[in-house]
Amino acid sequence: MAVQKFKNIAKLALKLAVTGVCLWYVSRKIDWHTAIDTFAQSNLLWLLLAVILFTASKVVASIRLNIYFGNIHVALAQRTNLQLYWLGMFYNLFLPGGIGGDAYKVILLNRSYQYPAKQLTAAVLLDRISGVVGLGILAVIYYYLLYNGANYSLWLLVLLAPGIALYYLFVRKLFPSFIKGFWPTLWLGIAVQALQVLCAYAIMQSLHLQEHYSAYIFIFLLSSIVAILPFTIGGLGAREVVFLWGSKQFLLNQSESVCISLLFYLITVVVSLVGVIWVYKNPLGNREPAGGNRK
Repeated sequence: MAVQKFKNIAKLALKLAVTGVCLWYVSRKIDWHTAIDTFAQSNLLWLLLAVILFTASKVVASIRLNIYFGNIHVALAQRTNLQLYWLGMFYNLFLPGGIGGDAYKVILLNRSYQYPAKQLTAAVLLDRISGVVGLGILAVIYYYLLYNGANYSLWLLVLLAPGIALYYLFVRKLFPSFIKGFWPTLWLGIAVQALQVLCAYAIMQSLHLQEHYSAYIFIFLLSSIVAILPFTIGGLGAREVVFLWGSKQFLLNQSESVCISLLFYLITVVVSLVGVIWVYKNPLGNREPAGGNRK
């Protein structure tokens, strides 16, 4: 127990250090006067729309996860599943050094309904993989829009179909229990990321950025992939470094680019904070699953 506690503290310290270094690096590269002016002039209605779109993306993501649960006969009412999903979001963002939100969902379902932890872990892992696949697909599309066939963008677009086929074979081989939910979860995974792309568009509109949409969105998608890596606190710092690098590559305003990233992170915090409700009110309670078998 003491060893595990030490590991958790060490992980948190490392994440804080990496986040701090990334933010320090970004802070030295941007003009904070420009950034503050950009924030001050932001349109609140567009920001509200961004919050709604991000929230919608999480609702769709919870539906995707419930399909994975259904594949292994973990039958949860969607309302209960959504509450559990929001609780996981809260833990992922606010308790990065301890039990992560995904692990907590597995533990809670295993303890409450005796569902096998191995199958639950597989469902949660595939849910994450589905998100990365959705990001990859949209990133390839926006890369093509940026270069219009040049810089191997056409080849990458053509390779999308065989790439999805390989992903199908990967799931069929390693996670056969989930293959029947492959296509619904694939499309929902793309829908989740598309809603977050629209959220980024709304943020850009709020900041009065009227040009270079494809470049900004491509950078946003790359930053979302990097933010998944468990090296920072909720992706803070990592996203900003990617936006800083991308803005330099595409000759964009670095300060404005970082503002997009910071606003997206703040929206993530605000929406995830709702999950604190279910820290004190177990979303599973004493309720039984909504039908299905306990296997």
